[in-house]
Amino acid sequence: MFAVRVICMTVLFCSGLLAGSADLGRARKLYDRIDYAGALKILQSQTLKDGPAWELIGQSYFMMAEYKKAAGAFEQAVAADPSSSEFVLWLGRAWGRRAEVSNALVAGSYASKARQCFERAVALDGTNKEALSDLFDYYLEAPGFLGGGFGKAEDMANRMARLDAAEGYFAKAQLSDRRKHFDEAEAQLRRAVELTPRQVGRLLDLAAYLSKRGRAQESDLAFARAQKLAPNSPDVLYRTAETYVRDGRNLEKARDLLRRYLGSELTPEDPSREKAQVLLRKADGA
Repeated sequence: MFAVRVICMTVLFCSGLLAGSADLGRARKLYDRIDYAGALKILQSQTLKDGPAWELIGQSYFMMAEYKKAAGAFEQAVAADPSSSEFVLWLGRAWGRRAEVSNALVAGSYASKARQCFERAVALDGTNKEALSDLFDYYLEAPGFLGGGFGKAEDMANRMARLDAAEGYFAKAQLSDRRKHFDEAEAQLRRAVELTPRQVGRLLDLAAYLSKRGRAQESDLAFARAQKLAPNSPDVLYRTAETYVRDGRNLEKARDLLRRYLGSELTPEDPSREKAQVLLRKADGA
């Protein structure tokens, strides 16, 4: 009888795992279509949740700006697999967002937790490009008393360059700009474009920077090249409009681009429709 019970329990456990895997697949498809509430509805009905399920729950909450709930879910994912650089990275992102939206009394503590997670994610996997990038951003933006600093950022940029030369040049350009070495920053962005001539993201980086430096004509030429490469890319639509609104130029075109963006099929990698609507209202009021 004992053997029968063990077999039955094993079958039920395996069935639960198979069902959970199917649920995770369905939830991920909804997540990829930015139906975060739909993804959560499936995942929260699961009895057995593993690390990937908790990660997707956390990502869904994160995209819905429920950062406290997101952090709790990512903590569960990390508990399920402490060696996962990806889980730790997402936990750091959640703490970082909590720092941004919290009051000054707790923001510093949350920011430090974000840094610790980013550093741990890099320590767990030194080839995790997103972890390196997020840690670089933290070091670049955070004050020294919270563990930031240009020297640390430069070390990260060098590590990034060893894995991806173009991404390394982009990081170094940001650092050069912060140090007010503007010509050096532009040269680094141009080098990134040269290394990846078919990647619109690098062209958009250069175009936005040239506009920021007051060189509108050169900026528009770079935007035009990006639009030629990927005319219907949500990234091209949004970032072009964002630059125009930021710099107070081509506002009618910016409004048209944002309306096209709002009608596009978006992914979790794209800025939210809510963010685009805020930008559109800003363009309307300019």
